[in-house]
Amino acid sequence: MNEILLQILDRLRSGETIDDRLLQQIFHAHNRQLETEQHIAKKHLLPYYLKTKSSEPEVWAGWQVDQEIEDRLFNLLRVKPRRTASGVATVTVITKPWVCSGDCLFCPSDLRMPKSYLSDEPACQRAERNHFDPYLQVVARLRTLIEMGHETDKVELIVLGGSWTDYSTEYQIWFVKELFRALNDGAVQAKEVSQRFEFYEQQNLSHSTEVIAAQVMPLQQAVNAGELPYNQAIHSLYLENTSWQLVAVEQVADFSELEEQQRINETSQHRLVGLSVELRPDAIDIERLVLLRRLGCTKIQMGVQSINQGILDLNHRNISVSTIEQCFRLVRVFGFKIQAHFMLNLLGATEKSDRADYHRFVHDSRFIPDEIKLYPCALVESSHLTEYHSKGHWYPYSEEQLLDVLTANLLDTPSYIRISRMVRDFSAGDILVGNKKTNLRQFVEQRVRELGQDVLEIRYREIAHDTVDTVDLALQTTTYSTDVSLEYFIEWVNNDDRIIGFLRLSLPDQDFITSNRSILPDQLGHAMIREVHIYGQVARLSETSEGPQHLGLGRNLIDTACQVARSHGFQAINVISSVGTREYYRKLGFMDQKLYQVKWL
Repeated sequence: MNEILLQILDRLRSGETIDDRLLQQIFHAHNRQLETEQHIAKKHLLPYYLKTKSSEPEVWAGWQVDQEIEDRLFNLLRVKPRRTASGVATVTVITKPWVCSGDCLFCPSDLRMPKSYLSDEPACQRAERNHFDPYLQVVARLRTLIEMGHETDKVELIVLGGSWTDYSTEYQIWFVKELFRALNDGAVQAKEVSQRFEFYEQQNLSHSTEVIAAQVMPLQQAVNAGELPYNQAIHSLYLENTSWQLVAVEQVADFSELEEQQRINETSQHRLVGLSVELRPDAIDIERLVLLRRLGCTKIQMGVQSINQGILDLNHRNISVSTIEQCFRLVRVFGFKIQAHFMLNLLGATEKSDRADYHRFVHDSRFIPDEIKLYPCALVESSHLTEYHSKGHWYPYSEEQLLDVLTANLLDTPSYIRISRMVRDFSAGDILVGNKKTNLRQFVEQRVRELGQDVLEIRYREIAHDTVDTVDLALQTTTYSTDVSLEYFIEWVNNDDRIIGFLRLSLPDQDFITSNRSILPDQLGHAMIREVHIYGQVARLSETSEGPQHLGLGRNLIDTACQVARSHGFQAINVISSVGTREYYRKLGFMDQKLYQVKWL
């Protein structure tokens, strides 16, 4: 390992350009000389480099690596560069298994997970190995990202697992407090990790996949057979389980503890620049939205699935379209970024109805999310949908039908909406029938290219990790109306219409604010910056990289938003800032207030 790393460093110091092809030749030549079958690969070198740098500083000093060489080494050896090409390091954590307020036909009922998630999904596997402990999950994921060569200065945390509001307020505060603490702890992480695993072991809780699967199996079989409701089984396994009851006693916190960790994170090595939680639309009200802002939340994921009332009813969603409409109004006025889950091929749906449903969702002023997770329905053993499939009432679209619908959806998506995903992380082994291709989006994009049609959707146009020539950039503004606001989507684009960065500005309807003044927080009514995002590989905080981050593009977007707000007669502008971006906005003249930072115009 040492020999091959030194060879690469020597080549970099000499100014030689090393691409992936040459790197593989170096590995191949080295591995041919080894007598062992444990050959060195790209993924092994950065962990070795980082371990040597931290635990053997004298050896590392002998390598004579300056910052420029280290940056080039990381760029060369970084694994899966797309992971941080959106400008932040994303970390997904899962809440503990819990009862669910819904009972939808299509939802999996894996008793090892919160409702709708499966134990074979990557983030779920990590959560189970770490006892669903938020601190342990974050530390484990950060360690992996760092060893893969990614910067983790700016972190977006995504909290998944059933519906967030099904958990107690004390648990919610504790969970988020621990997320912050994991980002803040730095050098003491290793000791804390050891102590936390010891705590769970003392409660007789295993983190072995095999042991947990065996413990759950009898009840899981009863749930799969329709003999036992999911919630009843969860009660037995977790809520009435003495070990989990003892753990639950420790899983509480108050706001003073959380706010202390938030203050630390404002200048921490790993700063939280985005926090997302998952909710049902019928669980959203003003009180809960205020709580989410106090937690530091900036984005809400909501399970919409469909806005066709007949489809919702057939699939036992137990949510009305009018409730979804009201949810969108409140969430948007509060400034949250809106990510909606939308499903194709539900019971009762057709290709034609799916196209119409999606078109209405992305164009009707009552909805229009910022991001969409667009999933085809797939059949898994533990869902109620299996009965409908066995009776011939539901069947999955063929691959050709699915590609047709998704292609139409992608082409129908406006320039200010991002389709984040087109598949769930279900393994092929968990899917009884339905799409099993994990790279489904690639097939959709290939079809679009064959059709020769232009795509406006954000992800298709992202600059990702490509280099940027700032001379070629231009500001482009798109406006659209919702039930409660006039929205400005202001973006930096290059000559090829690739997106380098964007800002979402919301100008709230004053009639709506006035009619709801008695129940809305005082700060609402100002113009609202709901999101600022600059793409490109993550750059270290306060440093300029080869990509577009830290080149003043974000500041320019904010200045433009302030000018637009002023021209519409607004005297102040809020920003729904994350805890880790508060310092940045303070430098731009924003002042801290209760739920937002505000700048007077």
